This record gives sequence, C-alpha cells and structure tokens, in this order.
Amino acid sequence: MRVVLILEYDGGNYCGWQSQPDGCAIQDQLETALSKIVQDNIRVTTAGRTDTGVHALYQVVHFDTPAKRPLTAWIRGANAFLPNDIAVLWANEVSEDFHARYSAYERHYRYILLNHPARPGCHDQKVGWFHEPLDLDCMKNGAGRLIGEHDFSAFRAAECQAKSAIRKLTQLDISQHGNIFIFDLTANAFLHHMVRNIIGCLVYVGKGKYPPDWIRTLLESCDRSLAAPTFSPAGLYLSGITYDPKWNLPQFNRASGVI
Repeated sequence: MRVVLILEYDGGNYCGWQSQPDGCAIQDQLETALSKIVQDNIRVTTAGRTDTGVHALYQVVHFDTPAKRPLTAWIRGANAFLPNDIAVLWANEVSEDFHARYSAYERHYRYILLNHPARPGCHDQKVGWFHEPLDLDCMKNGAGRLIGEHDFSAFRAAECQAKSAIRKLTQLDISQHGNIFIFDLTANAFLHHMVRNIIGCLVYVGKGKYPPDWIRTLLESCDRSLAAPTFSPAGLYLSGITYDPKWNLPQFNRASGVI
C-alpha cells in the first residue's frame, strides 16, 4: 500500500529535509514517527528536499507499507510522535504509480523579506532581513528578465548536483506590504539555492547597486561568481507542489500556500 502525506514544518531547528546520521533532519523526525505507528521501519520519498533553515507550508511525501491503518493514524497518530514544529496535515492512499517527486510538475516557493533598519526579534528565523531601503519597481523590473526557460547556472550552488541547469520559471511576483516584501516563484523544478540566489540578486537591484538589466546580463553569463551572495534561508517557504488532478491531492492556496 502506498500512502501520500502533506505536511508543514518550521525548518529553523533542523539541518534540512534529507536524513542525516545524527538524526538532525526533518525526514528523520517523520520516519521515526511513522515507524512507531506500524512498529516497523518506514522510509519516505519527498517532492523536494529543503535546505537547513528552510520552511514548508505544503510538502508532499509518499511511503510504502503493508500495514493497514485508518487515515487518521497517519495524521493525528504521526503528529502525536512529531515535535511541535512539524505537522502532518493530510493523508490518503494512492496507487503505486504515484511518486511524490516524479509525478509533480510544478514547485512553488515564497520568500518573505523584512526591509527595516533593525533586525527582527519575534520573527527571527521566519523572515529574511535587509536593512537598506529597497525599490519595489526596480526589483519587479529585474525579476521579469528571469521568466521563461533558461540556463540558471548563475543562480545555482557550487555543490548543486543537477545534471542540467535548464529550468522553466513561470512566476516571479513581488509585492510590498509596508516593510514586508513577498516574492512568489513557480518553476518546473529549482536548482540548489536557486531561489535564495535569485533573492540576493534582486536585493542588489532593489538597493541600487545594479540596474534591473544586470539580471539579464547575469543570467546570460551563466557565471555564479558574478552574482550576489546566497541570501538567508530564514524567509524561504516551500509553498506548494502541483500534481495532475487525477491523484486527488488537495490543491494548495496560491495566495497563502496552505491547503
């Protein structure tokens, strides 16, 4: 039997999604909780591996088990064994040709940036922060250069293991709400650190270090060394995964990133 779960988590206290020998990852916490429910080892497959400090509002995983349990066991039962900053939101049985990663055709990320002279206190680890004033129109102008299918080598981490840097970015919207900037990005897939590197470059444009067309020049260069430093993971949220409706997964809310 194959089971699919949707979960959310605060990544601030973890070393990322992917399981680690010392058990510091979100995957380790989830697999431990599920294994307690069935009294057997459970291994999960995820739609996308988030990095250290990155959060998720809509993460999708699947796992196989011969154990029959009511769906409530995979939700309330798992949550009883999970730490408070990780929660299963939804569960269902699914056919074995469903794959959390390979059946997905779009990923959605949201970055929340506090633009204020003083660093955040209450929202530490929940938002990114930049202290100098940012120009919304300049950042939106620069962001438009990235829409479409491109080689995003200038925005990938040096340790990125993807065979190709070609990605199709279909959304990069930026909105301002007082001293909060929200960046919403959608692509068929993302490279390692791609979103955080894009944010860092747009911040350079927003503060006036470079003109908006620098983003195009950078993209065409395919040279990571010319780009801005990788921005903080604190404000980054995996906000949704899109699948074919035939899998009957609940749709995420494009405005809020929650189901």
